[in-house]
Amino acid sequence: MGRDNEPFGRAWEPAGLLVRAGRAALDVIYPHRSLDEDRPVQTPGLSAEAWSRIAFLDDPVCDGCGTPFEFSLGPGARCAACLAKPRAFDRARAACLYDEASRGLVLQLKYADRTDLSALFTAWISRSARELLAEADAVAPVPLHPSRLFRRRYNQAAEIARPLARLWSRDYLADALVRRRDTGAQAGRSGTGRRRNVAAAFRVPDSRRRQVEGRRILLIDDVMTTGATLEACARALKAAGAAGVDAAVIARVKDPASLTI
Repeated sequence: MGRDNEPFGRAWEPAGLLVRAGRAALDVIYPHRSLDEDRPVQTPGLSAEAWSRIAFLDDPVCDGCGTPFEFSLGPGARCAACLAKPRAFDRARAACLYDEASRGLVLQLKYADRTDLSALFTAWISRSARELLAEADAVAPVPLHPSRLFRRRYNQAAEIARPLARLWSRDYLADALVRRRDTGAQAGRSGTGRRRNVAAAFRVPDSRRRQVEGRRILLIDDVMTTGATLEACARALKAAGAAGVDAAVIARVKDPASLTI
């Protein structure tokens, strides 16, 4: 049911050309500042130094979880872990590795009110998950529990999922998936502990089932460590009748035991 149109042709239509001309004029008056160090840059985004440190993930990657391969194993290839125990979601992609270069940026979006970073991460995921977006019918963020949303004031996953859905002309499912209990932080838990912590923590309300049934959903989150949260969300969506569930994140941990989120 997914659509394969990509969101780039509109920029060359007359209205798009006028918008670009207007932005160019503004750039002369208000020069761009880098998102990482607030320094003058030629185009919006990171400084050249920060950009060069990000470990972006391009093919070849595992089709199941997005972990990078040293060399290509062919289309649809999966890592040993995914072959041994298939995940609840069908496929996953990450824009970059979660390491010391990307960690600060991700945490600023998550905890420091840097919602201005969402446009940057939306562009990254649009590139890394383009195949999944082309087949998706709708985009949904991993939800926060209402108590945590109240404290944080925004859901960092929603700040990416909403513009991503708009960019690709997909339906945005703001509340089709809800977190019915506050699971607390996943940081510091083992893989088993993470899975237990989020077990049955998500559901699709009866009033939202029609938004999910028979459709392919792309889940959006900030970081994938073991994938436990994304799997719990995928199970809830499939239990509500989703035809398929894929996942896309800003960054993934290559070795979950090596770095604390």
